Amino acid sequence: MFFGLDHPTIRQHLTQAEFGIERESLRVSGDGSLAQTPHPFDSHHNIDRDFCENQIELIGDVFTDPEQMNEQLRELLKIVNGKLIERGELLWPFSNPPRISGEEEIPVAEYTGSLQSKSVYRRYLAQKYGKIKMLFSGIHLNFSFADPLLRAAFAQSGATSFSDFKNRLYLRLAARLTQAAWLVVYLTAASPVSDASIGTGSNVYASIRCSERGYWNHFTPILDYTGLDRYIGSIRRYIDDGNLRSVSELYYPVRLKPRGANSLESLAENGINHLELRVIDVNPLSPTGIMTEDIRFIHLLMLYLASLPGQDFTDTEQIRAIRDVKSAAVFDNEPIRQRARNLLAEILSFARQYAPAYQAAAEYQLRKTEQGRSYAEIISQQYGTDYMKKGLELAKAYQRSAGYV
Repeated sequence: MFFGLDHPTIRQHLTQAEFGIERESLRVSGDGSLAQTPHPFDSHHNIDRDFCENQIELIGDVFTDPEQMNEQLRELLKIVNGKLIERGELLWPFSNPPRISGEEEIPVAEYTGSLQSKSVYRRYLAQKYGKIKMLFSGIHLNFSFADPLLRAAFAQSGATSFSDFKNRLYLRLAARLTQAAWLVVYLTAASPVSDASIGTGSNVYASIRCSERGYWNHFTPILDYTGLDRYIGSIRRYIDDGNLRSVSELYYPVRLKPRGANSLESLAENGINHLELRVIDVNPLSPTGIMTEDIRFIHLLMLYLASLPGQDFTDTEQIRAIRDVKSAAVFDNEPIRQRARNLLAEILSFARQYAPAYQAAAEYQLRKTEQGRSYAEIISQQYGTDYMKKGLELAKAYQRSAGYV
């Protein structure tokens, strides 16, 4: 346990945190095919591409309030849609891609000058994993506890080094969050329907990108969470033996990241700045792709996990954690539903005692475990037929709601 929850200073700062978000989406033409025009943004620091030219990535700033973060997403979407409407293009509203006739429709992102190595890396990914798999869009949520909370916890810990304390806290939290990532997948899975060209079958998965058919390395990484140097070393071994090109190729539910450039060298030099949670689907039920209540719940989940006693994250448990994520991505999985209800009841009890402001967020998640009320079930009912037609209708509706007709 890193937070003495009954200490008044810790209680004062307990719900203070910082959030950042990255949202991926695909650009499509008026008929729903992937747009073949060059990427429309070259110099906006909040708007980029990721794997391919016809992908938009929104990169949010850091906020202390999830609603402010979502508000920035809304503003960025206005900018994007303003540019796309000039081209007769739309932003595809689903994590799953639209109809794909072949990989030739997917041009690898073209970076030039000093960034040219990024294109070389993406061509390597295309050859290793296939271009179509790289189209599954998602949301990455970056999270860190506020510095006053960390300082208060450090003062109560008896530790002599704040940086070492902070690294140990985030290592333990990352291990716990990886074990609980299945719950986030179950609660935020929002891609149960897809086009037949993807070849995954109908209503098999609640989230294809988090399923066994999704975005994974060709092996299950085993990481060492017992210290930062050992964590870095466990990743470097996969790079040295050729399983990974770089730390960016670690397709894992949770990443530990430094401030600034994502490299092992920076992580070793500067320590852990935040966690990156990578298992959230773009939610077509929200214009921004994510519900504020889901972000609030993830914050509550972080607090709950940080309150638990430390334990070893063994090789067997790591393999089980990844298997659990893939199981939670299966559509209408009743054992997962019951397991989610049990864990959510514990988290709700925690919220009532220590974070009452987040009680509503926990209750919101519990309602999703009722039959027919998960995102995947709702989306399956609304978009289970005519995926392409309804996807275009929704994309146009969101373009109108952003202020464009």
